Amino acid sequence: MTPEEGTLPLAGRVAIVTGSSSGIGRAIAGELAARGMTVVVTSRSAQRAQETATAIEEEGGTALGVAVELTDAGAPAALIERVLEAYGRLDVLVNNAGAGQVADSETLAPAEWQRIIDLDLSVPFQCAQAAARPMLDAHRGVIVNISSLTGHIGLARRAAYSAAKHGLEGLTKTLAVEWARRGVRVVSVAPAYVATELLAGTSKAGGFTLDEVAQRTPLGRLAEPQEVARVVAFLISDDASYVTGSSVLVDGGWLADGGWEGMRQPLTEGAR
Repeated sequence: MTPEEGTLPLAGRVAIVTGSSSGIGRAIAGELAARGMTVVVTSRSAQRAQETATAIEEEGGTALGVAVELTDAGAPAALIERVLEAYGRLDVLVNNAGAGQVADSETLAPAEWQRIIDLDLSVPFQCAQAAARPMLDAHRGVIVNISSLTGHIGLARRAAYSAAKHGLEGLTKTLAVEWARRGVRVVSVAPAYVATELLAGTSKAGGFTLDEVAQRTPLGRLAEPQEVARVVAFLISDDASYVTGSSVLVDGGWLADGGWEGMRQPLTEGAR
């Protein structure tokens, strides 16, 4: 049953989650809807956007599916305008849409470099810029940028992706301090390896196995998409009202571990 407005802390608020027809984005959209928000699901595919929105509504939430190619000129602004026309407000933007990249830096094609920079850095800025206008007018709003562990470290053969995510971390801090006194908070969430279909493809391209990732991670396993989604839900809530300009790592201790100890210890059944 759809929650009555006011029965949940986020009821009545509207969120856009870009790239939310699968993986982390799908988990975030579902989590926010379950907490009472109206969620706008975006995908390049109209079918996938609508199927996801329908599934969320069948789970008791409220959702709108929108097909959009965010790299098209003017697309981010048009998306924000459509949401404002539909609901008259925008409270949250989650910049989740993005793409991975694994390639030798000495042979990385300029077009491939530009594709990743456009989608993983320029699009989040353009979406944030468009979303901030009504948020700043209303003197309220939260923007969450889904970054990555590679926004804090360097990994071989991730030149474009790491550069984009490092840029996204810098963008988060800049927008946070610029808009803080005007009522808009901006934060980033930086997952490490999350159990998604995208990771399965990346592991093949990168020449590593998911078990190797689990062995390297102090918690001894990959993250589940819902674990990232719950962090996002906290950050957009009033409980996080004094959090802005921060990057929250959801990495199972990966960045904290500067040694080889985790690789030497066998996984326990509990860690798996």
